[in-house]
Amino acid sequence: MAVELNAHEARVLGVLIEKAMTTPDSYPMTLNALTNGCNQRSNRDPELDLSEAEVTVTLTGLQMKHLVGGVTPAGSRVQKWRHNAKEVLGIDDREAAVLAELLLRGAQTAGELRTRAKRMRDLPNLEVLDEVVRALTDKRYVRPVAPAPGSRAGRFAQTLAASRHLDGTADEDATVLGGGAREAHDGPAPTPLGERVGALEREVETLRKQLAALAAALGEPLPDVEQRPRRLGLD
Repeated sequence: MAVELNAHEARVLGVLIEKAMTTPDSYPMTLNALTNGCNQRSNRDPELDLSEAEVTVTLTGLQMKHLVGGVTPAGSRVQKWRHNAKEVLGIDDREAAVLAELLLRGAQTAGELRTRAKRMRDLPNLEVLDEVVRALTDKRYVRPVAPAPGSRAGRFAQTLAASRHLDGTADEDATVLGGGAREAHDGPAPTPLGERVGALEREVETLRKQLAALAAALGEPLPDVEQRPRRLGLD
């Protein structure tokens, strides 16, 4: 299944997967708990400061992609949220743990991934981690990327969010190493700038759809947003 996430959706989905495994007694999650998880200062890169309204819009977008669902427990008036990532993406617990770690912290080496993801699911050695990463690569959810500056260790990055950082720039992970994760493209290879512009255009279109869905749910008219780019004072 082809899935494209924006930066906020990547964070919310990663948090839901993480908390389902690390704090099952508090899962599904309330909007408040989910917002706090998104803004958590540990195990997150970049650090965010999302509002509950922003998380609500993001949940609407993830619902449209069937990746999350809302539930209201018996005897409660508070809606809670759970993810459907394993069912929709066709991944198991270990694969979900590794994918969540990549969604939450960006590209990492195999050693970093094993150390961090094993707090969610048992990864007894690097051989097991390699099997998990290989499975995710075969499903096109993960790809190998260039080492960090000053390092020789190859890294892995998730492919669900083409532009994970909120400023719209691609991760420094954009240089793909050789191997099975390389995806063939027709025509000339896109330039880094072209990739960033394309990712931004897709993210803007997704946000517009989410805003329209939220406005419809609230019974409010959609704001009349000027579609043309503003002039910058140049004649």
